[in-house]
Parts: sequence; structure tokens; C-alpha cells
Amino acid sequence: LTAPSGAKKHDKPLSKPVVVPKNTADIQKRKIEKLMANPEKPVYIPEPKKQWKPKDAPEFVRDVMGSSAGAGSGEFHVYRHIRRREYNRQKFMSYEEKKKNLDEEYMKKQEDNKRLAEEATAKKRAKRLRKKQNTKKNKNKKKKSDENDHGNHENDHDVNIVNDKHNNDNNLDVEQIDKTKGRG
Repeated sequence: LTAPSGAKKHDKPLSKPVVVPKNTADIQKRKIEKLMANPEKPVYIPEPKKQWKPKDAPEFVRDVMGSSAGAGSGEFHVYRHIRRREYNRQKFMSYEEKKKNLDEEYMKKQEDNKRLAEEATAKKRAKRLRKKQNTKKNKNKKKKSDENDHGNHENDHDVNIVNDKHNNDNNLDVEQIDKTKGRG
């Protein structure tokens, strides 16, 4: 971009046109474009905010009269301020303790859930392995019985022929008896 004809030489060149973002997506897009324009440039990442912590309890408080008789008009405000600060400190300590207990309970519950899940997984794994071994065992048994049956098929065939012949003889005997009695 160049400067207008009436501009002096020491004037800065005109800047980029102004883009007004219409929504949050446009704002994010512009930020990302700015970051990606120079990838070598280090990015500033802010530190997380530190948690508020009350001041420690004073070791010794001098000349605090409280609301007792003989206190001046300004002493009560000092007493009230110290008392409020102490209540805040105690409240913060009880909050921290409660938070710590809840975190411990949560972690314990997480560990229990993880342990139960691992136990269930181990149980199912063992069941799968048993089933696999049983199927393998049954397959081997079947293979052995098939081998035995295959070797004895000739004998079985002879036995079947004998049984068929025997059955046919029985049927003939029944037919002969029926004929003699006049039934057939």
C-alpha cells in the first residue's frame, strides 16, 4: 500500500483494512490467524490464577480492647476487623479440609471402581480361556473318535450286514407265522 499523493514521506504506510468481527467465531478466527502468521514467535500463555489464601493468624495482637468497657471509639473497629479476619481464616481452613476429604473419597472410589472393573475383566478372561480350552479339548476328542471310528468302519459295516440279515430273518418268521394262522 502506498500513501496518498499529499502525504509526507515520513508518514507510515496505510494499515490493513479494519475488520469488525460479527461473532465469537470471527474473533477466534482472527486470533488463530494472528498466531499462525508467525509460527516461530513464542506464544504467551498466562499462568493460572493463584487460589486465595488468608493471612496467617498474628502471633501477638497488642492493645486490642474489644468491645469491653474502657475501649476508645476507634478500638472497636480494630477488634471487629481482626475478628472478621480470624473467622475468614477458620472458614477457609474448614473449606480446605472438606475439599481434601472429598478428594480422598473420590480417589478411593475411583480405585475401587478400577479394581472391580479389573476383577470383572479377569473373570471374563478366565471364562473365555476355559471355553477356548474346552472347545479345543472337545475338538481333539472328536478327532480321536473319528480316527477310531474310521479304522473300525469295516467292522461296523460287517456288523450292520449281520444285523440286517438277522432283522430280515425275523421279519420272514413273523410273515410265515401270520400265513399259517391265516392272517396274511
